[in-house]
Amino acid sequence: MRLDKFFSNTGILSRSQCAKECRAGNVTCDGETVRDPSCNIDPDKNVIAYKGDIISYSEYVYIMMNKPLGYVCSNDEPGELLVFDLLDERYRRPDLFTVGRLDKNTTGLILITNDGKSAHNALSPKRHVEKKYEFTLADPLSEEDRASLEKGAVLADGYVTKPCKIEMKTDRDGIVILSEGKYHQIRRMFASVSNKVVLLKRTEFGGISLDNSLKPGEYRLLTDEETGSFINAKRSI
Repeated sequence: MRLDKFFSNTGILSRSQCAKECRAGNVTCDGETVRDPSCNIDPDKNVIAYKGDIISYSEYVYIMMNKPLGYVCSNDEPGELLVFDLLDERYRRPDLFTVGRLDKNTTGLILITNDGKSAHNALSPKRHVEKKYEFTLADPLSEEDRASLEKGAVLADGYVTKPCKIEMKTDRDGIVILSEGKYHQIRRMFASVSNKVVLLKRTEFGGISLDNSLKPGEYRLLTDEETGSFINAKRSI
């Protein structure tokens, strides 16, 4: 692996930053200063250090972002604001993708990674990985409609959703917990009882909760515990 790719993968330095730091003599391999960022190294055998600190290598990146309103979960969609544009240069990588998608008008927790296997498992219907959303409706939700949706909603195309949980805070504000992710499912569920979602925010995915310290558009790497929850995604609620 090229040295600059190694640093790019760790998220510590972008490729261009790696080149600059190599020229400045701040990068070593097995104790020897490395000036050429294109040199090949073996992350499993060579000890790479930056400014004296040994760099541990991980093949995969796991990011939590608080998705803002108006952004789409896509790497390339002309004319749209992309969540990937919010990432620093070091994370502007073609192998990163969102784990599932939130639509343009939905905010909150999204996970970004390059771990395809874990992402596939987390999204697999067989895993029943549950997601939690906060919502606000245009009209009050009756107890009858709430109970009906919890049992399974009949969408406009005839699809019957799996049972879910709905907890109301007021007659229009609440939390919905479900284990599937059909296209615009929550909006379509409430539409099936002649109501409309005006605000929707995901707050939890597979036991990983949105960090409340993250403002819209901000992100951070997952903790070791959160990474473990994602890799071993299962029903959590």
